[in-house]
Amino acid sequence: MRVARALSAALLTLGLAAAPAAADASPSPSPGDASAPAQAGTSFRTATEIEQEQRATASGSTGDYLYWSFPADTGQRPTVEATVKLPETHAPQTWQIDVYDGLRRRQACQYGAQTRTAAAGTSSVELACVLRTVRAWSEPWANDPLPGTYYVRLTATGVTTADLGLPVGSEVRVDSRDIGGSAAVDGSLAEPLVPGVATKPAEEQEDAAVLAGLEPEDGWASGWWSDRWVWTAIGGILAALAGVGGYALTRGTGRPSRVPPGA
Repeated sequence: MRVARALSAALLTLGLAAAPAAADASPSPSPGDASAPAQAGTSFRTATEIEQEQRATASGSTGDYLYWSFPADTGQRPTVEATVKLPETHAPQTWQIDVYDGLRRRQACQYGAQTRTAAAGTSSVELACVLRTVRAWSEPWANDPLPGTYYVRLTATGVTTADLGLPVGSEVRVDSRDIGGSAAVDGSLAEPLVPGVATKPAEEQEDAAVLAGLEPEDGWASGWWSDRWVWTAIGGILAALAGVGGYALTRGTGRPSRVPPGA
């Protein structure tokens, strides 16, 4: 009976521990296309803000620099995808997509076609960049992705003079995969790396100048929960069950009936 009661309590505890993880794993609804931006900025300061899972469009000219920005939090692995619609007649063009973090440090892509050359007459070109997982904390000398605002820059390189100024259309979309506890580290930033965070006063006044208007749906550092909590709870439960089972197997049934009380 004791073992049964201990097992029931362990299963109940495991269910309570796994419930938040199941809630976090549920997909969130995508923002509606009606509110999707239809323009892009021309510099870091004028970058158009977009939400994750939101497709943004913009019209421009060959040779322009197009900028967007999006928020990325701890434990996320962002994927940036861009499609450029080219004019009917053009020379070979090389298009490139670059991603910068909140400190405007260029972030390397783990994989994806970050640069592609469109042959003459090609109607469109597709680019992609899968970033490394965003870490909660990093050494000052490292170039690890950190929570905050990320910038996307789309441009053509090596454009011939005849193609400069030709109209092009672009589509950009950012998605993220939640990596979970495998990317967790000890430590966290005091503030996310967003524009204007350095101008916030120590007393955190409400009228502080904060230039970034977007943040994750559950707020910054929403990735405090990870599957490490679940595995830690499972390990503790298994250790407790092993202890109870070992005690039940080794304690015996008491004094044998054939042994007299005074022996």
